[in-house]
Amino acid sequence: MVEPKQASFIHHKALVETDAIGEGTRIWAFAHVLKNVVIGSHCNIGDHAFIESGVSIGNNVTIKNGVSIWQHVHVADNVFFGPNAVLTNDLTPRSRDTDWTPVETWIEEGVTIGANATIVCGVRLGARCLIGAGAVVTHDVRPHELVYGNPARHGGWVCFCGRSLKPDPQLNATCERCGRKYKVEDAGVQEV
Repeated sequence: MVEPKQASFIHHKALVETDAIGEGTRIWAFAHVLKNVVIGSHCNIGDHAFIESGVSIGNNVTIKNGVSIWQHVHVADNVFFGPNAVLTNDLTPRSRDTDWTPVETWIEEGVTIGANATIVCGVRLGARCLIGAGAVVTHDVRPHELVYGNPARHGGWVCFCGRSLKPDPQLNATCERCGRKYKVEDAGVQEV
């Protein structure tokens, strides 16, 4: 049986200047989405969120209240932005600088960014990594890596489901919640 298409929802107090919105996506009050933005299916964009022209948001993305996503930030599927998470796209910002150089940031599939975390531009957040609340990320984060603090530091590894992994002496880990099995390597965590 084919599921019927689910209409998108745009709150009457949101300002949305794009038509490229996937089915089942919800955009809440006081959010502002500029033209030339592409938003995937089944996303949830909270109050007072701002999405700049040229941004592409994947499917099943949650953007909580007060998050701004700037041009040159790339957002894959299943990403979660906690309330008031901060993103940037300029390493040397100056008011009214017409000769600035944008810096790209890559947020891979399934990343979770905690409330009030700051992601300095030019980094890659690896698939399924978890950024702790209030962290200041100034470097790449490996797949499934947990980082927190200011500046953000390695705090362990997390499963696909988000639970902490406890590697054994051979650097193998099994999630206590869902049973997925992993091998911990320098490049990140690989499911086996």
